Amino acid sequence: MTVQFNSLLGNLFLLLFVFTVQASLASAEVALPDQPATDTKTNQAITTETLSLVTLNLAHGRKDSLNQLLVPSKAIHSNLDDIADLLRRHDPDVVALQEADGPSAWSGNFDHVAYLAEAAGYPWFVRSDHVKSRFINFGTGLLSSVPFQDVISHDFPRTPPTLTKGFTLGQIHWQPDADKAPVDVDILSVHLDFSRNGVREQQVSDILDVLQSRNHPVIILGDFNSEWLAKDSVIRRMVACGRVHTFEPESNKLGTYKSGKHRLDWVLLSTDLEFRRYEVLPDIISDHQPVAVEVVYSGNTQHNMKDAKCQDASLVKAQGS
Repeated sequence: MTVQFNSLLGNLFLLLFVFTVQASLASAEVALPDQPATDTKTNQAITTETLSLVTLNLAHGRKDSLNQLLVPSKAIHSNLDDIADLLRRHDPDVVALQEADGPSAWSGNFDHVAYLAEAAGYPWFVRSDHVKSRFINFGTGLLSSVPFQDVISHDFPRTPPTLTKGFTLGQIHWQPDADKAPVDVDILSVHLDFSRNGVREQQVSDILDVLQSRNHPVIILGDFNSEWLAKDSVIRRMVACGRVHTFEPESNKLGTYKSGKHRLDWVLLSTDLEFRRYEVLPDIISDHQPVAVEVVYSGNTQHNMKDAKCQDASLVKAQGS
């Protein structure tokens, strides 16, 4: 009964703020995405055989509390310090973040991504505010140990009554073979709509459209709000249509949400990359668990990201059923 009551109360908080924010968006200033910690591009590359990454939905810094409005700023700082400790222990090259807040009245009035970058020792970071109003600013972001060579902030079309989602793309240099030139890798931190599968399908199409003309190795990480075995799974859609693959998609041991009951957080690789390691970390630092991966470059040629035969969503359903 207590769990059901807390869930109901959390949903009421969410609905209240959705309507408040939607009402304020029309009068809010349009914000450009944050840029990396410095504008200077260099040829600096990650020079290890494996590329290590972590993805985490930050839950606005509230950890596993009911709502960030109920969490004092000091506690949110402490929660982010715990996340920074985890990142220092695992030392990933790149970190993908979702529900990552800029200065927001509901989550302590400070930039969570900038704070994490400094606390965890990442000299390069970018944050995209997919939602920006007088009250809240949040979206997706990336932390990196090397400079971004290119950055894209993409807002999906608005989807009232739910809040806008999107992705942040950061391109880095990676030199897995010391005898060969570095490769440019596109890394995306993605957050999809939680309420409607049709909206998620359109958002997946947006991602593939952006990647279609880039022709780089691609790593897509984030909170997809979708499971592999769910009806009309957008993860299956991406694998069928996007020339990407994921790790043990039917496993029931890789859950990331609600104490591991649901696998909503995913990592997808283009066909020229392979998983060396994939692990859901046990740390309770959010209502989502972090996912840590190590990736190797196979050198296989990467072709177009979007398969023309999958333009019709019904074909994907047939392939994935």
